[in-house]
Amino acid sequence: MIQKRLSIFVCTIVSILLLQGCTTEKKSASLSRVLDRGYLVVGTVYGPTSYYVGAEGDTGFEYELAKKYADSLGVDLKIMASYSLDELFTRLDKGEVDLLAAGLTVTDNRRQKYNFAPSYNNISQKLVFKQGKKRPRELDDLTGTLMVTANSSHVENLTRLSESHAGLNWQESEELDNEELLLKILAEEIDYTIVDSHTLAVNRRYYPEISIGFTIKKSEPMAWAVSKSGDDSIFASLIEFFGDVHHNGTLLALDDKYYGHVEEFNYVDTRTFIKAVEEKLPKYRSIFEKYSQEVDWRLLAAISYQESHWEPHARSHTGVRGMMMLTLPTAKQMGIKSRLDAEQSIRGGAKYFKQMFERMPDRVPHPDRLWFALASYNVGLGHLNDARKITKQQGGDPDRWVEVKDRLPLLKQKKYYKNTKYGYARGDEPINYVDNIRRYYDTLTWMDNKQQAQLKEEEALKLQEAEKILIEEAIQNSQNETDIATSPK
Repeated sequence: MIQKRLSIFVCTIVSILLLQGCTTEKKSASLSRVLDRGYLVVGTVYGPTSYYVGAEGDTGFEYELAKKYADSLGVDLKIMASYSLDELFTRLDKGEVDLLAAGLTVTDNRRQKYNFAPSYNNISQKLVFKQGKKRPRELDDLTGTLMVTANSSHVENLTRLSESHAGLNWQESEELDNEELLLKILAEEIDYTIVDSHTLAVNRRYYPEISIGFTIKKSEPMAWAVSKSGDDSIFASLIEFFGDVHHNGTLLALDDKYYGHVEEFNYVDTRTFIKAVEEKLPKYRSIFEKYSQEVDWRLLAAISYQESHWEPHARSHTGVRGMMMLTLPTAKQMGIKSRLDAEQSIRGGAKYFKQMFERMPDRVPHPDRLWFALASYNVGLGHLNDARKITKQQGGDPDRWVEVKDRLPLLKQKKYYKNTKYGYARGDEPINYVDNIRRYYDTLTWMDNKQQAQLKEEEALKLQEAEKILIEEAIQNSQNETDIATSPK
């Protein structure tokens, strides 16, 4: 009897081990598996340059590019996002994701373990510190705490540099991402961190006090990572895909959408805008919301800031006036009696911008249609269409802002504008105009979303506190009733 029980016990243990072996067996990513199941699993990191959930749903450079790759395969996209690079690579090693699209730098160590698709961008590593502190210009100037994200390309570079700089020390964090490290610098909890150039360009719109010390690693390629185990079918399809998106302008358009307007950074302008959002905007926010209609009120506010810095009595040398800097003919056309009345000006500007937007061809994709409408608001629809015509004549896509804005400056050259319908125009002005508004719009959206999230958190805490009080009162009432019931008569 004992021997029989022992035999059953052994068989049970063996079965459990066999089942565990089956469940932990590494899966091999392959194109046939992706096509058979009907979806592609992509690992990425949360962040403004990779993947995040915006007002209109999933977005981010890596997300959009991954969606286009999934569409090219005819399958759905399933995102598996993480805050940890180590977790992402573990998932790739186990076959839980088919590839990583996470703004990864192609390093020597990573190349030994993974295959990388063709590069889609080049970035450098910047050592950053807080504005007002002593600027470090080389490694030997570092006197405080340097902290970087664990398992990042920054760690690999620092390890290499430490071979020739014996005194180089740093801390690695598995919990903090790039933005959180930047916040630690602003809070003066650490002195330095390292940020990739494209990530820094985006974040400096929100944190202008972050300053660049020096470039700690020069330009390196970014690419998607694929496991070396299994067949090379996904790797081969990525080579074809990136060849296509390089050739058809998809990459160019995506790069302009996320980074085209943040290449230049102006500390004073950024700080002035953030201050105006905090001090001036609250007075006019309800008006922007009232007349925004189908347009995001924050975009309308960004246009107004570019036009007048939210000054109702603003005036320019060309005769435009008010919050939205309307010309006298445009104001009359929009039914505006006083351009110096803030509400009337905003109402007229919103109506005029909506007209510009609606006059753009339906085939123009989002957000290019917005940028075209902004350029028209500044330089006029006729001059914009002249630039679109030149773009088409030169073999470019007249429906992509990134291509048309390269031709707008040609309207200042006689050999081009003499053959256009509307003639000469200062075509570089609408480019700066649109870029500025896009920066203001992004910053305002970020600040507003952050404020709304904070308000929701405060409301949730108030609700929890109220529920806690109600529960305590109910317990106390119950106790009082018990005391009354049990007290001597």
